Order: sequence, then structure tokens, then C-alpha cells
Amino acid sequence: MKAVNHYIIVKNIKTEPKKVAGLIMTETTDVDNRYIKANVISIGNLVEGIKEKDIVYYDKHAGHDIQHEDILYRVIRSGDVVLID
Repeated sequence: MKAVNHYIIVKNIKTEPKKVAGLIMTETTDVDNRYIKANVISIGNLVEGIKEKDIVYYDKHAGHDIQHEDILYRVIRSGDVVLID
């Protein structure tokens, strides 16, 4: 599987649920966390500044999901990346 053009294929990194005031905040209830942490699996031929195996943060509303060989990936544009860790 290979990304093309300005697209990036990422795999989300699962984070541990946070506790806020005794309540467990899961990914679906954590409205304060706007960005998702992910590993870069593949980059398109027009992507600059990001390489495979980088850890990036991107807007949680960006891109779309794709399933390949029973693994769920996310396809985003390079412009959706806000931080490289």
C-alpha cells in the first residue's frame, strides 16, 4: 500500500484514557483533545518534510479511514499535519 501525491497514510496510536475529576475520558468523549497522534506508514511522492515512521499529530476531523489486510488506517493530506514529534 503506497500513498500518492499530497496524501499520507497513518495508523493512529492508541492513548490511555485520562481521568478528569474521577471520570474516565475515552477518545470519543475527550472533546478538548483536537489532535490525534499517529505513526506515518506511507507518504505520497509530493509530500515534503515528513517521512515514513515519523510520529505526527493531525486534526481529528481530517481524512478518511481505509481498511487494508484487516488493519484500519487513516488517509490524510499533508496539510492536515500540525506537528511532527
